[in-house]
Amino acid sequence: MSLQEFIAGLPKAELHVHHVGSASPRIVSELAARHPDAGVPSDLDGLKDYFTFRDFAHFIDVYLAVVDLVRTPEDIRLLTYEVAREMAEGQKLRYAELTCTPYTSVVRGIAIEAYTEAIEDARVAAERDFGLVLRWIYDIPGESGIPAADATLEYALGHRTDALVGFGLGGPEIGVPRAQFREHFDLARAAGLRSVPHAGETTGPETVWESVRLLGAERIGHGCSAAQDPELLAHLAEAGIALEVCPTSNIATRAVDRIEDHPLRTFVEAGVTVTINSDDPPMFSTTLNNDYEVAAGLLGLDETGVADLARAAVAASFAPDDVKARVRGEIDAYAAQAGASS
Repeated sequence: MSLQEFIAGLPKAELHVHHVGSASPRIVSELAARHPDAGVPSDLDGLKDYFTFRDFAHFIDVYLAVVDLVRTPEDIRLLTYEVAREMAEGQKLRYAELTCTPYTSVVRGIAIEAYTEAIEDARVAAERDFGLVLRWIYDIPGESGIPAADATLEYALGHRTDALVGFGLGGPEIGVPRAQFREHFDLARAAGLRSVPHAGETTGPETVWESVRLLGAERIGHGCSAAQDPELLAHLAEAGIALEVCPTSNIATRAVDRIEDHPLRTFVEAGVTVTINSDDPPMFSTTLNNDYEVAAGLLGLDETGVADLARAAVAASFAPDDVKARVRGEIDAYAAQAGASS
């Protein structure tokens, strides 16, 4: 079995993957055909060109155009269920924490009650049909400021389901200081939600420090620039704050210039816990399997090392203990069968 084949069959968990950003060309095409006025191509060739990004700002523009395709509860249910199908069948995902941004749907006219019902219906069906356990992280779209933060907190606390495990912060970092969201994260954490903001993707290590010190981050989305600060790396390692690393995404958005320059090895050598993730996989022409291959190349891993990456994601997840044990058991059994036990 080749390393590529091993990765393709390896049971996995994913912790940094966006709800709308996981819409494959197949799903986007169906949504675009429903809503032709959005200006998003509905043919697959046109979508390939559409998803070619000049920089992070252009990515945000395209991302929001796809968000505009999700206009009804039926659209949300379709998106969620079909994303789950592709995760389970294509990437062998057994558990995923899907980052959702309900604010962008509610401002487009979908009531939060309908939004919640749609994702929950899809979640239950996905676990029944595909054996994939889904949990939600609600994130604040940082570019929309305090009104979005207020609303997202209200959705999280006032319309919470048992599947909601985390509270996050996404969107542009430049011009969006973390400090303004401190109270929102304090309240979310007091309610038992886990803090998982994006930081250090397009700004320096000070944004990661702010996320740790002010927002109580338990994991950091991306964290690329943490590699520039040895003191920060030491703190992340000592505190057990995992980085949700998305190698292909970082190249696509120009957060990192070349894959050879990616700081993943620096993180590992500093003792920081890393998990491998795909972020917005169809938009970046990647898959979780592909990002595992990229990570294996950067770190010089064999099958045993790759299986350890999969175990690290399970350990860093907010899954219930029984789900963690089950997925870890699947990884161990698969690795043993392939002769790659830890």
